[in-house]
Amino acid sequence: MKKLLITACLFAFLGSVAFAQDEEPERKGFDRDKLFFGGNFGLAFGSASTLVNVSPQVGYRFNRYFAAGAGVNFIYSSYKYSYTGASYDYQEQYGVTGLNVFGRFYPIDFLFVQAQPEANYVWGKYHFYNGEPDVKMDSKIVPSVLGGVGGAIPMGRGAFIIMVQYDLLQQTMSPYGNKAFFNFGYNIGL
Repeated sequence: MKKLLITACLFAFLGSVAFAQDEEPERKGFDRDKLFFGGNFGLAFGSASTLVNVSPQVGYRFNRYFAAGAGVNFIYSSYKYSYTGASYDYQEQYGVTGLNVFGRFYPIDFLFVQAQPEANYVWGKYHFYNGEPDVKMDSKIVPSVLGGVGGAIPMGRGAFIIMVQYDLLQQTMSPYGNKAFFNFGYNIGL
């Protein structure tokens, strides 16, 4: 009975040693495998509206709990307004370009809380179809702080991202308005 117990303990020990050799030691310093790319990309075209959004981001997953990164924003939208019903009275054209940084905290695997400060340069104009001259909007830098929660569903070398965000600052001319909004995207890992 003792030989059987000693043999079983020996196999358990050797099995754990063999298993431990399969695990990779944690690397120190920059690890390219922790980089990920993602962001927002959107196109919408209609008879009265157009939206183009290209806002790429790059991030780094520091550990199981924290990730951070930065990105750029490029958004263009136009909307034609009609008050007569027969034709358009005017068109609003709106552009945004800016920079953002973000930080994510993962309290539970695949669920995160995110904060994303931004500085966006916003410009635009109103084009009237009755012959009146165009009116330019005041161009200015508009700060935003997006707060949100989301989920990352693993898929291959990346993750499908679902997020709800809200602009906490609510500045005039904010590109995000005064309501919560949803983002869907994909983060691609290297």
